[in-house]
Amino acid sequence: MTALRAWLQDPSPTSRRQAKLGQMWLAWLRIQRNRLAMAGLFLVMILLLVALLAPWIAPHDPFVQNLGNRLKPPGTPGYWLGTDDFGRDILSRIIFGARITLYIIALVAVTAPVLGLLVGTVAGYFGGWIDAVLMRLTDIFLAFPRLILALALVAVLGPGIENAVLAIALTAWPPYARVARAETLTVRNSDYIAAIRLQGAS
Repeated sequence: MTALRAWLQDPSPTSRRQAKLGQMWLAWLRIQRNRLAMAGLFLVMILLLVALLAPWIAPHDPFVQNLGNRLKPPGTPGYWLGTDDFGRDILSRIIFGARITLYIIALVAVTAPVLGLLVGTVAGYFGGWIDAVLMRLTDIFLAFPRLILALALVAVLGPGIENAVLAIALTAWPPYARVARAETLTVRNSDYIAAIRLQGAS
């Protein structure tokens, strides 16, 4: 273990693989020193385990209705968190709900950055009126509280997980657009870009 740690922390890596693994190791050490980051990682791992093991740890089928057991209070034997209007076990539904939560998070995490990156890159690259229009649109989205705007979009789009994902993604892309635009402008105004243009490149 000591040899592996020394290999990862070698200041003069001999291969690209060693350099990349060394960077990952240093990033992990920084995360370990951050208590909030470790607490967040712990919660995420618990959520992943609950979602993965849901069929085995859920005490009941979350979809089976039993009107004879409807509205059981929390603490009822066999129903730790009680039951809903249709007699379904609330604890089981929460456990299986972790899968839907992770599904929504994954889709939003993939959709929102891509949309923001596209808008920000186009705005920063073309500039002019295109930049003005896209950035004013970004400002409009930033001006509204995200939760209220997402609820309004869900009301317009209708119920459904995909519509919820779309509504959340449409309210989450503006920060990514700002960062992408700033980076695009930085590259666009770099000295090496100016040098290439002086040589006749477009």
